[in-house]
Amino acid sequence: MKIGMSSACLYPKVPIEESISVMKSLGFNIGEIFLNTYSEYSEDFIKTLQEQKEENDFLINSIHAFSSVFEPYLFDSYKRRQRDMLKIFKKVCRAGSLLKANYYTFHGMRRNNLLDLNMDYIIDVYNELNYIANEEGIKLAQENVAWCMSSNIDFLDKLNEKCNNQLHYTLDIKQAFKIGKDPMEYINVMGNKIVNVHINDRDESNICLLPGKGDVDLKKICCKLKEMGYNNVYTIEVYNDNYSSYSEIIDSKDFLQNILL
Repeated sequence: MKIGMSSACLYPKVPIEESISVMKSLGFNIGEIFLNTYSEYSEDFIKTLQEQKEENDFLINSIHAFSSVFEPYLFDSYKRRQRDMLKIFKKVCRAGSLLKANYYTFHGMRRNNLLDLNMDYIIDVYNELNYIANEEGIKLAQENVAWCMSSNIDFLDKLNEKCNNQLHYTLDIKQAFKIGKDPMEYINVMGNKIVNVHINDRDESNICLLPGKGDVDLKKICCKLKEMGYNNVYTIEVYNDNYSSYSEIIDSKDFLQNILL
């Protein structure tokens, strides 16, 4: 098992082009990179990240886009807008390919009433997105996100039932708790399609904490994932106000190494 770090932990204090060297200095050799705005999808900017990646001998397991401004509109019924958003999606996939990322952590649609959705159309879009991502050598990994349709277990069931077998998942523990669900519910529906895990903690007062700082039974969750065949990266992902010094992130990494033994 590998323990990684997300550049989201450093946002917005550390520019993305500096985040790789910071993560490496904290003892991480792999992680997830957030591309935080349109200009960061450009090939010129990606070349800068490539240089940092190579200079620091750092592996990018997954990328994450500035999702809320375009991913929901990939499912828009107004075709011209949908196709414009698809152009942005293609740029993100290309960026991921250049960075040799394995996965694209995807938010997708905003939460809505499942009965109001045209599932046939949505499945067609997912199949197209999977095809585009695969053409760039990257896998789409749908994340469970509290404000998105992916928080709905029944929606995920329908994706599993109707999508082609190219769909994968990113499990985010804090996002499960945000919607009032046990992460185990998502593990059960995502199953062996989980390819990425955002690991974090919480307690009664804080919805997100560094692993080991809250009261979530992370050992139980990790054991369940292992039973399901998960053998990939556990990516620490918290907000920048969930710690006061980088040493706390290092302590959290050590905590995870102990429970994953």
